Amino acid sequence: MTGVDIAPQPRYVGDAFVQANALDVDLDGYDFIWASPPCQAFTMLRHMPTAHKHPNLIPQTRRKLVAAGVPWCIENVPGAPLIRPVMLCGTMFDLACERGELRRHRLFEYHGFALNAPRACNHHLPVIGVYGHAGGVENRRKNSTPRPHSWERREVMEIDWMTMAGLSQAIPPAYSRFIGEQAMAALCLEKAA
Repeated sequence: MTGVDIAPQPRYVGDAFVQANALDVDLDGYDFIWASPPCQAFTMLRHMPTAHKHPNLIPQTRRKLVAAGVPWCIENVPGAPLIRPVMLCGTMFDLACERGELRRHRLFEYHGFALNAPRACNHHLPVIGVYGHAGGVENRRKNSTPRPHSWERREVMEIDWMTMAGLSQAIPPAYSRFIGEQAMAALCLEKAA
């Protein structure tokens, strides 16, 4: 597993890390590619008076993945211009703690394998917010848990080693595991054929 990011990632947990612009990296030799172009152009925060303009890198990312000729997925936030995406939510994976649940909706456009949500969202607890650059404002929603602790945010994300700044940019491992299993199943079938 090789990770690519334009910024240094000293806590990267995969096999190899390449610091580069992902659009410039050679994708030959990979069996599956997961891309997470910057989401800031599509988040609700883009409407804030202090918001900066951010580029939409999804079309270039999609072209690069299609050219690679292997199964792939693109992850981004609701509102991103993905084609026929599947939405995953923390409640689909029972990501919760005593005071609330993770609703972290993320969209996944995919190609080369089947992907369906494991079940419907089931919102019934207050939200443990993991937003913004460093965990974000806790009361963005009426039903947010007041002042969630850092350990609660780590618990609902199932990531206990990450800083809050990293956590706010992360995808819950449960989502990655679920998508990886779907892609691996398709790759195994293809190799068996």
